[in-house]
Amino acid sequence: MATADLSYLAFIATALLLDHFVLWRTFRRRSSAELDGVDAGRARTRLWVSWMTMLWTLVAAGVVLWWLEGRAWGALGLVAPRGWRLWIPIVLVLALAAWYARTLAKVLRIPPSKRAGLRNQLGDLAVVLPHTRSELAWFVALSLSAGLCEEFVFRGYLIWVFQPRLGLWGAALLSVVAFGVAHAYQGTRGIVTTGIFGALFTAVVLLFGSLWPAIVLHALVDAGQGTVSWLVLRPVGDEVPDEGGPLTPVARRTVAESRSPGASPDRS
Repeated sequence: MATADLSYLAFIATALLLDHFVLWRTFRRRSSAELDGVDAGRARTRLWVSWMTMLWTLVAAGVVLWWLEGRAWGALGLVAPRGWRLWIPIVLVLALAAWYARTLAKVLRIPPSKRAGLRNQLGDLAVVLPHTRSELAWFVALSLSAGLCEEFVFRGYLIWVFQPRLGLWGAALLSVVAFGVAHAYQGTRGIVTTGIFGALFTAVVLLFGSLWPAIVLHALVDAGQGTVSWLVLRPVGDEVPDEGGPLTPVARRTVAESRSPGASPDRS
């Protein structure tokens, strides 16, 4: 393995450790200390910006490495699929988009008074999901970044660099495990769920011989889940406290109660 590749692997590992032990723990500390949705929203946005910065830095470093080494981009899977390898992914993307559209329509029909059950299903992960329209915009940007950058690193580079030593399937398995562990902040259940999605994205890359279908599907899954979560978590009437506009009486009462002595922040 070339020295440059060892350095890049060390860079990837450092970034993942920084994410888990610094970025995520800082966010949890800030979010648990906040007493209103305004500051909690700012903490989420700062975390998402940090994640996007980290992801694009990893990709930029990988692109520079690949260019300096004079390697073919097709070796990373950055080639456009053709024939059935193009049309089948298009059908998959349209089917997934239709499924999310149907899901969004169902959630929209649920009265605000009956959202509590759906919020409970999100569990502790709700704290890092979008609650307002402005947060949703940031989350969509994060989803697009994750779709491209994580596929580049996990399904592109990691499989390529370990394949000569572990074989294709061994390298693919390693990338799936690394992808799941990279999302350890979601807890054990989150690692397993993310690992399953990672396995599906890996299968897409291996089947169609390109990263692009997995990139689009990955971004769509993240953006779709974020949008569904926003519909569940958004304030009543979709009033957005962090945009400086007037609050509804319900929103004012919620903020007032959250600031009252002995009250704890509601991050459900």
